[in-house]
Amino acid sequence: MNTVAIILNPNAGNKKLMNQIEEIETELKETFTNVKIYQTKQEGDGAKYVEKLASSVDLIIGAGGDGTIFELVNALAPLQERPAFAILPGGTCNDFSRTIGISQEPILAAKQIKEKKIKQIDIGTFNNQYFLNFWGIGLISKVSEQMDNNSKKLGKMSYYIQASKLIFQNEVFHLKIESDHCTYDDDAVMVVIGNGSYLGGMQSFFPQANIQDGLLDVLIIKQASMQNFWTWFQSQVKDDYPDKNNDEIVYFRTKSLKIEAQPIQKIDCDGELIAETPTSISILPQHMTMVVGDV
Repeated sequence: MNTVAIILNPNAGNKKLMNQIEEIETELKETFTNVKIYQTKQEGDGAKYVEKLASSVDLIIGAGGDGTIFELVNALAPLQERPAFAILPGGTCNDFSRTIGISQEPILAAKQIKEKKIKQIDIGTFNNQYFLNFWGIGLISKVSEQMDNNSKKLGKMSYYIQASKLIFQNEVFHLKIESDHCTYDDDAVMVVIGNGSYLGGMQSFFPQANIQDGLLDVLIIKQASMQNFWTWFQSQVKDDYPDKNNDEIVYFRTKSLKIEAQPIQKIDCDGELIAETPTSISILPQHMTMVVGDV
């Protein structure tokens, strides 16, 4: 692993990553023979760089926030031959980088990448789209829809602030799920399907998620209430799975599932609103080679 391409979003987050990119480049060149930086100017540039560079580099480093990483992963995942992938976190939440133990300090993250610690990780897929971290409908997608650049300036807690504002709206939809492990046909206010363990910069829904077990974690919340919101919030503190004895929460794990909803729901995929129900979702076991940190 000697040839490295850094695909950098210069506008990510508070631009801390951009301000340190020269130092990061110097750090990486101590280990890697060839390091080159490619800056994006607009949405879609990152995917174009992946298509151009994937066959000629050993490692692609995504340097930016969750949106940048989503774009790069969706360009890498369908390729027959994929270089290894690493993350230099530079956004507001940087959720999947936290799951794989990457430091949120760019220079320290670069030092971790130099160690070349590799894992084959699972990724989720639906409708020819891919996700590292989570898939969701209901309350979770409404939170993403209402977040803007001003709220993101508050940092990772902005996600929970937006959720608390919406929790009492209680917009119920009818949900139908079919899988080998669970069948559900009832009302709900939110569905979250996880691969990673972080959301909004905090361990929330699935603190013990395993990115190498070939399974998706599925959580259905039937009724939005402060009690259920608190149960969700506490799960990250207790470092445990959601309480299976809570009648308002359904939790199971599966390799694949089909989802329908009435009315039709917008889908939030790793923070990007990109599709609507119905759909089928599945896990691609150990599909990507990633450089990880302290996990």
